[in-house]
Amino acid sequence: MSLVAARIYRDGRLLSEVTLEQASAKLERASDFIWIGLHESDDATLNLISQQFGLHELAVEDALDPKHLPKMESYGDHLFVVARTMHLEGTDGNSRIAYGNTAVFIGRQFIITVRHGSARSHAPVRKRLEATPWLLKNGPDYILHAILDFIVDGYFEVIDVVEEQVLAMEDRSLDNFLGQAETARLFSLRRDLFRLQRILGPMEDMANRFVNIDLPQIDHDIDPYFRDLADHVRRVNYRVEGLRDTLTSVIETSGLLEQQRQGVITRQLAAWAAILAVPTAIAGIYGMNFDHIPELKWEYGYAAVWGLILIICVTLYIRFKRAGWL
Repeated sequence: MSLVAARIYRDGRLLSEVTLEQASAKLERASDFIWIGLHESDDATLNLISQQFGLHELAVEDALDPKHLPKMESYGDHLFVVARTMHLEGTDGNSRIAYGNTAVFIGRQFIITVRHGSARSHAPVRKRLEATPWLLKNGPDYILHAILDFIVDGYFEVIDVVEEQVLAMEDRSLDNFLGQAETARLFSLRRDLFRLQRILGPMEDMANRFVNIDLPQIDHDIDPYFRDLADHVRRVNYRVEGLRDTLTSVIETSGLLEQQRQGVITRQLAAWAAILAVPTAIAGIYGMNFDHIPELKWEYGYAAVWGLILIICVTLYIRFKRAGWL
């Protein structure tokens, strides 16, 4: 069974827990509403709920899709919302951003959440709202905001960790040359941020629709909360864009430093080649098989040649050293 909880509330206070078979029958007053939470729901469970609350078949189909992009659709007397969740998987040094889905059906007397692949349970949200009945009595639309706000708060937690990794990688790129593993990690992070922005775009559009469109399922008293939600999503998007720019600068800086290192090595090799060319040239001249070469039989010829080689080589070394080539 994929049911997490099914509870009826009256005036913001918990009235009773119910089974799915009797969920709609227990709503005795117009002010009563039910909050049903499902996790990794199967077709049979969601179809049972759909029959009781008249959920649209297209919305039910989308709720069963674990990779659906964020969206909001109004189907008569109920509203359907899909939000993407995210969390980190793997070790701290090699973690990846993983995604899940949370689908929400909301009407005047019900709110139904369906989670797929989400690592964060809604239990803290339910516990917090049940402890504040003066807030919970605002109804399903307030719960919808609390759930979406909880999901977006999870974005900040992920971005905080990724940001620390990016800044640490930026520091290492300035101090040392990035190895193959670090370079692969850098491009992996950049690819994750590209995927994240493809999700944040529809998520921001959906949050803005709550503010700009009159919806019968959403009271106008909740509008300031959804404006705050849209602002939070916008802030996450800005931070992700900034991290992408930082990663791009790290890649460019790493490439420039590598070119600089190669330039230094090239200059050093050229300087030593110029120095070694002197004895090589002189030795090559006196190694030729000619009977008549100047100073060939001179008594001090060997010492004079070595002295000349040392003078020229030392002079070149000093010049290259002063020029910063050695």
